[in-house]
Amino acid sequence: MVILFIILIILASVILSLIVLVQNPKGGGLAGNIAGFSTQFMGVKQTTDVLEKGTWIFAAIIGVLCIVSSMFIPGSHTPRVQTPTEQTAPVNPQAPAGTNTGTTPAK
Repeated sequence: MVILFIILIILASVILSLIVLVQNPKGGGLAGNIAGFSTQFMGVKQTTDVLEKGTWIFAAIIGVLCIVSSMFIPGSHTPRVQTPTEQTAPVNPQAPAGTNTGTTPAK
């Protein structure tokens, strides 16, 4: 699932980069070099409005995808509390003081 979000984020980032490269606030960007593109784009007279809306939409898509994808990253949640049945016994339990374990201490 995380790979799907990464692919969608990369795709939206590439599209956003292309939209930003096409527009220029002074009107002399790549959009001005394409004949007729700056005056009419699919029947819309104001290309700058379409490009600006596209910029905001794809920026919002990237933001939402980043926030939602963080929910699917393994290990990003709070740690799980162990129940008493999951706790393990100590490896080397020590005998209580004063009991004979059957071995003699090393000298």
